[in-house]
Order: sequence, then structure tokens, then C-alpha cells
Amino acid sequence: MDPYPTKHLELFVSQALEIFYSKSISEVLCNFDYEGEIEGKGTILNVLTFGALDWTTYTGADMTAADLTESNSRLVTDQAKYSYFTVKSYDKLRSYVKNPEGPAQRQLANRLQQLIDIFVLGFYGDVGAGNRSGTDYTTGSVTVDVTTGVVTGSGTAFTSAMVSKPFKATGHSDHYRVKTYSSGTSIVIEDDSDDLASAYTGGAIAGGATYVIQAVTAVQVTKTNVFAKVNALGVLLTNEEIPTDDRHLAVPASIASLIRESSEYISTGAESGRQRILDGQLEKMFAGFNVYEVPDGRFTGNSTDGFHVLGGHKSALCFAMALTENGEEPAIANFGKRFKSLVVYGAKVPDERRKALVEGYWKL
Repeated sequence: MDPYPTKHLELFVSQALEIFYSKSISEVLCNFDYEGEIEGKGTILNVLTFGALDWTTYTGADMTAADLTESNSRLVTDQAKYSYFTVKSYDKLRSYVKNPEGPAQRQLANRLQQLIDIFVLGFYGDVGAGNRSGTDYTTGSVTVDVTTGVVTGSGTAFTSAMVSKPFKATGHSDHYRVKTYSSGTSIVIEDDSDDLASAYTGGAIAGGATYVIQAVTAVQVTKTNVFAKVNALGVLLTNEEIPTDDRHLAVPASIASLIRESSEYISTGAESGRQRILDGQLEKMFAGFNVYEVPDGRFTGNSTDGFHVLGGHKSALCFAMALTENGEEPAIANFGKRFKSLVVYGAKVPDERRKALVEGYWKL
């Protein structure tokens, strides 16, 4: 069989993927630090996280060596998308390959970008407990059972919308998350972990304790307060283990317009700034974040009920994608060939990296 058509197909799809990588929000929000080879849908990859090393004061005495420990999370390529199209002649396919910025590759790349942007931005649910900004719920007081994590409220009106939200009572040193809802006065909380079996280890909280359930409903953002809202997300990332540079925030286009209208935002007008606009980035950093504008429809939520806006340091979310299949077949009832390609992908936020993500639950 003539090898050139297959090579041209590989080039065609590879060019589309290059366009995708140059524009997708996954390039700035995610890392690609996984181990293993992607062989197809369902491939299990290792995401390694090393324990923190430290410097110790030297006194002249014998030194004690620390163990370089690592935890191992698993990323599964559980998403798969295919492209299947007919080309009437190889000359036509070759013309597409010769014009990598042409409409065919760009259309394929833009559609993949849309699908994967939606997938990546959907990981707002993996934001660490305590790292969410919205309208909190604090009504009444609570008692927490030492072993089961059952929260019994007094004067509370818990709702099912609180499930998965961060919870912290006076006496807790960490945030936990709401596991289940039973009634207006009863919920169950658990440790903020997906890699371990569900458990509550926060201890007993005596009756009458105040508490907070974070970001239960969306908070309104305007051109006047948007800087403060973005800055509040940066405050949530105050942790020695999270780098202060290279922090990113993806915002809906409707909120990006408020940023441009805010008094704290000053356009540089430089050529580098204009180029970043073309790449989806606003002209400059805003409240410590590199801000990227994404179409509203790629976020979970809406302007009325609230968008789930995702940001943080790219060390948190590991993403893997590969083109795993390419093939051709005759167009049985027509001239030319049919070409097919398969792309598989997946993502993972290890438990210990949740703290490097933040969510803004914002409405207009």
C-alpha cells in the first residue's frame, strides 16, 4: 500500500494538534508531569509527588539524612474523541497539509480546544477545601461527632447544594468537605481526599460552635470589586509550598470585560500585550494572576446563577493527551478515502496538590 497517504494524514492531524496546544487553556492551567506511555483509552499513568525536602542548621555534628519519599496518584485516560472524514483525492489532503493554518485543521483544532477546555475547567470540584471564594453560609451553630463526622445543627438550614463545599467549625485546624446532606439540621463531613477511603479525622466539636460552609452561593462581581475578588483568590494560595510566580486564572469573557473596565486595570498597549490578547491572555497580570479569557459557555454555570471560575498554580492539575490511532479506508459509495483518528486524554489532581487550586464562584 502507498505509505504517503497515511503520512499525510499524520501530518494533517499533528498540525491540528499543534494549533490546539497553542490556544488551549490546558497549556497554562495544567502540567504534564506523568510517567508512562499512553496506549489508548483507559491507560493508567502515574503522577508522582515528592515529599518536601528542607535545610537543617549545620552544627558540625553528624548529619541526619532525610528520606526522599513520594506519593503515587493515578491518572486514567478515560476520555476519547475521534475524527472521521472523507477526502475525494490525495491531492486535496496534500493541499491541506501544505497549509497547516488552513480552515480544515483550524476547525478541527478549535473544536478539540472547546471540548478539552470544558473538561479541564470542570475540575473546579477538585479545588482544595478552604480555597473557594463566594458567599459563605454561617447561620446557627453546630456539634460534630468525633468518629462519624455527623454535623448536628442548631438554627441551621442546611441544603443539598452544600454537598462538596468546604466546612470548618471553630476548633478545627483544617477545612473538611460536606459529604452528604440529610436535613436542614444534619449533614456529614469528611476529610478532603479522593485518593483515600472516606473518613473524618477532625475530632469532636462541642455544641454551640460557630462554623462556615464556604462558597455555598455565588457572589456578584462588578467592575468596582472584581480586583478585590481576584485578589482574594491569591490570598487563598498563601502557602509556602505554592510558588508565587506563574499563577493563572481562566475567566469567562463576560467577567474579563469587567476586569478591563476596572480602575485597577491599566492596558500596557505594548506589542507584547496585543499578542497576549490574541492568545487569550489579558494584557498584563491582574492581582498576581496571568488572566486568560475563555468563552462563557466553557464554564460550568452561567452569569445569573454563577460561574465556577478556576485558577491556581499549574503544578496542581496533571493532564495527559495523545493521538493513539490513525487509519484510512475506502469510501465505499463514493470516490476518495475516509480517514479516522482517535485522541484520548485524562487529568488528575492528587490530594496533596489540591491546595494549589482556587475557585471563584461568581455571578454578574
